Amino acid sequence: MTERKDDGNYGGPVTAVSAQLFKAALSRFASGVTVLTVRDELDDHGITVTAFASISLDPPLVLASVAHASYLHEVLLRQDLWTVSVLAAGQRSIATRFSETGRPSARLLLADLPHRRGSHTDALIIADGMVALECRTEQRVVAGDHTLLIGRVLDVAYVADRGAPLLHYTGQYTTPVNPPPAPPRTRTGDPWPA
Repeated sequence: MTERKDDGNYGGPVTAVSAQLFKAALSRFASGVTVLTVRDELDDHGITVTAFASISLDPPLVLASVAHASYLHEVLLRQDLWTVSVLAAGQRSIATRFSETGRPSARLLLADLPHRRGSHTDALIIADGMVALECRTEQRVVAGDHTLLIGRVLDVAYVADRGAPLLHYTGQYTTPVNPPPAPPRTRTGDPWPA
């Protein structure tokens, strides 16, 4: 695992963009909603992450952006194994639970919901979402007030064969108006029935 620091030198003139304008502009970009969970020697932790992307097929790599101000950031600096659960339209309350300041343990937040531990990461996997991945951090890139975690996908815990994703748009959770039908599911060893 390597670590790279952003030195802020991009070689061109810098135009000041206010934080308010930047947030307003990027809020017009709809993104999926995920919950990233990790287990350390003390407890289970989790956070809602909307800055998540696939970045490579070979090897299978994903990217998750975590704010430095988050306690989870501190945990992820010392723990390389984590899961990401892509939430479905009906899981808005889960996204809200994992985005609140001062939230309790991820284990407590999921106590009344179907979940299990990942066989590769021992982190919590939320059931009934769109997909869940178990990952290992390959690289951390400091970028402004966030760290980009580049994770190798160790396992695809499940892939939903129907349903719509939960989206984040203009600072709110929403769902697609007319979600396309999902293609047939590829068997992944998913312990939950379709």
